[in-house]
Amino acid sequence: MAAGRAIHQLLRKRPQFQSTVSIPSASPFPSSTQALFLLRSYVCKQDQESVGSTAVKSLRALAFLGAGVSGILSLATLASADEAEHGLPCPIYPWPHKGILSSYDHASIRRGHQVYQQVCASCHSMSLISYRDLVGVAYTEEETKAMAAVVEVVDGPNDEGEMFTRPGKLSDRFPQPYPNEQAAIFANGGAYPPDLSIITKARHNGQNYVFALLTGYRDPPVGVLILDTSNARRDDDDGAESRP
Repeated sequence: MAAGRAIHQLLRKRPQFQSTVSIPSASPFPSSTQALFLLRSYVCKQDQESVGSTAVKSLRALAFLGAGVSGILSLATLASADEAEHGLPCPIYPWPHKGILSSYDHASIRRGHQVYQQVCASCHSMSLISYRDLVGVAYTEEETKAMAAVVEVVDGPNDEGEMFTRPGKLSDRFPQPYPNEQAAIFANGGAYPPDLSIITKARHNGQNYVFALLTGYRDPPVGVLILDTSNARRDDDDGAESRP
């Protein structure tokens, strides 16, 4: 009975095979033979479609595999070129603010600003940072206003066309250690101290590089002569650098 129903359904679907299988309208074959012929044609067509679908899927899989391998190779090439350009990689430190729900340690930011004021500000500028950037991050608004008021800022011109000095305010930026770049280079033996406003973005490996740099000053290796050994630092490529 099931076979009979299948043959009957195939006979009803006969028009859709006329475009691919040529059967005369007045076919001399008996109806059962004609049904078997249509059944075989239908099975062959399904097999062809199945083979074609499998081939397409295989080609797609190979294409995705090839793209993935190419991406991995390109990333490896970029990483190798990056290492060759910047030397040995810096250590990766477990920063507490790297998590998705983590935040910066405000006490650490306050200590970092104090270190900058007492040590780094004598040579390095932070020309893109204003006093108001510290409010709610490292200090209160009152503390920041008092800190800015200690600095004398050159402003003007006034109504008489002359420049004047005034106490600093929250919108003022950090003071510059030197009046211009030439003065900074002359005071540092021909080297220009870089601005520290966005130093972690301007250096490879960002904050890891800066931390490794600041904590890497030590006694020079045996056989290495450095004019000023008070601030010698061993570099990644076994070289050395110093700061005033």
